[in-house]
Amino acid sequence: MANGQWYPPEWPDRIRALAAGELVPATPRRAATVLLLRDAAEGPSVHMLRRRASMAFAGGAYAYPGGGVDPRDEHPVRWAGPSLAVWAERLGVPDRAQAQAIVCAAVRETYEEAGVLLAGETADSVVGDTTGDDWEKDREALVARELSFADFLDRRGLALRSDLLGAWARWITPEFEPRRYDTWFFVAALPAGQRTRNASTEADRTVWIRPAEAAAGYDRGELTMMPPTISTLRGLERFGSAAEALAASVEQDLTPVLAQARLDGDELILSWPGHDEFTKHIPTGGEAGTARAAAETGGGPGTGAGIGGAS
Repeated sequence: MANGQWYPPEWPDRIRALAAGELVPATPRRAATVLLLRDAAEGPSVHMLRRRASMAFAGGAYAYPGGGVDPRDEHPVRWAGPSLAVWAERLGVPDRAQAQAIVCAAVRETYEEAGVLLAGETADSVVGDTTGDDWEKDREALVARELSFADFLDRRGLALRSDLLGAWARWITPEFEPRRYDTWFFVAALPAGQRTRNASTEADRTVWIRPAEAAAGYDRGELTMMPPTISTLRGLERFGSAAEALAASVEQDLTPVLAQARLDGDELILSWPGHDEFTKHIPTGGEAGTARAAAETGGGPGTGAGIGGAS
């Protein structure tokens, strides 16, 4: 049975165009996403959202809260946790401003899309409740880019708790994709007193689900996911608590993962270095071959069924 790997049917044509020098790769936009975890008796669950089918990028796929870096994420903020120099080295970026922007984007996007805020009045506290009309007004202003994250934190007298995040992985969208992202994945535990909700206009459903359960749904072809999503889920399966995952984050390899494509006879071979399960052999025999490849890889519109429960 085909799995739920997200696979747009236009990829073969774009890969051929790239190989022929007819396609200029788009510059990746920096982005951040957060695997938000909460503990339960049977082990930690992860918060996921399903992207609306109408979305231009990965419509219908399950993902985590996240998005692109806002240039204003580099504005100075009250900071708690490892220094920006430490974060720059860990994230593999050349300066502190870029490190702050990526971490700020992770925290900001989690608040914008899930209503969860990794910040506190002091270096060892976290806000306990982010509901209410005043909070929602600020969240909407952040989403509309009418308010910078730095001003939001300053207005509320909050420090960003970078120590509540653990850097987990880094994936770069393939060169043949029209929309490209250089994305850092983080893990974080749901703060006590806070709860998630579907605050994103890009998602039609949110769920808390055990990583192993989500991965099994993907393997059955019931849940559509992009390679970095299912890869990070599999990496979480072995942990018995959110704290264990956070502790293990310091050992995670942040070498960027970038897909590679090559022609071999009448096939296009698509692979992600170090992640053999995503390798695809795509027939190059025109529309019929493309349709067959999409069916074989679980791709194309409509792939993926829902999973029960909501945040």
